[in-house]
Amino acid sequence: MEKNVPKKKKFSTKFLYSQKIAPYVFISPFVITFVIFFAYSIVNMVIMSFQNVAGAKSTFIGFENYAKILPNAVFRKALRNSIFYTIVSCALMIPIPLVMAAMLNSRHMRAKSFFRSITFIPALTSVVVAGVIFRLMFGELEGSFMNQVIGIFGKEPIVWLRTPLTVWIILFFLCLWRWTGVNMMYYLSGLQQIDSSLYESAAIDGAGTLQTFRYITIPLLKPTTIYVLTISIFGGMAMFSESYMIFNGNKSPNNVGTTLVGMLYRMGFEQGNMGIASAIGVIFLLIVLVVNVIQLFINGTFGRKEK
Repeated sequence: MEKNVPKKKKFSTKFLYSQKIAPYVFISPFVITFVIFFAYSIVNMVIMSFQNVAGAKSTFIGFENYAKILPNAVFRKALRNSIFYTIVSCALMIPIPLVMAAMLNSRHMRAKSFFRSITFIPALTSVVVAGVIFRLMFGELEGSFMNQVIGIFGKEPIVWLRTPLTVWIILFFLCLWRWTGVNMMYYLSGLQQIDSSLYESAAIDGAGTLQTFRYITIPLLKPTTIYVLTISIFGGMAMFSESYMIFNGNKSPNNVGTTLVGMLYRMGFEQGNMGIASAIGVIFLLIVLVVNVIQLFINGTFGRKEK
């Protein structure tokens, strides 16, 4: 018996410190979580999109859910709203954080830590709190904050949440306020990986600030930009909580703030039609997947030949 104890101990030690097994042990929590909460949910959603779900009972109806939802006028408007929000938010959330990160990374910048902190603090704010604050700021009463601001310039109070233009201004303002700091931190991390000798060489050659930014900073930040663009596309298409909180519910005038996820929530949880909600979810997933794959091919991440 005494001879077997060292062997068991040796075997367990070898198993725990095995270089072949260790990687699988470390990634196993992610794999288990992904399979249970993501992969299973997607497969179940795809199956439900072809079913008529009535409580615990479900019957297979083929493509009827898709045939009902695709011609729906509200669904089409929600799709247009999501696409428009994604395009404009990406156009705002890439160049603005990039320029701000370059400014904060400059050796001439003072109080860098202070400005980094105040820019990142909005990302720590709950979307519920942020939505309520913005709803009060852009209220309809004359005493609301923004109506007081425009009143200084002699303008009449505006009903901010009734007009499409003002609604989109509020949504994009909220997007910039909450997520600029996050994307800025991504770019700051990328900037710190660039070798400072490149900037020194450019300065010796007589390159100005704009030239170094265009020909050194932007090209070398391409991997960071691709990552920021990828998560921004998904975040834009998945926007729901902001609109829900600003309008104090999933109902906006003439569906001006309704998005794909809002439509999914309305059909699935408010009207109880999980089959059509699952069909909307499948459409949403396909759009995000196709758009991201296309932009990754354009950026050279996919399909690039190794030399």
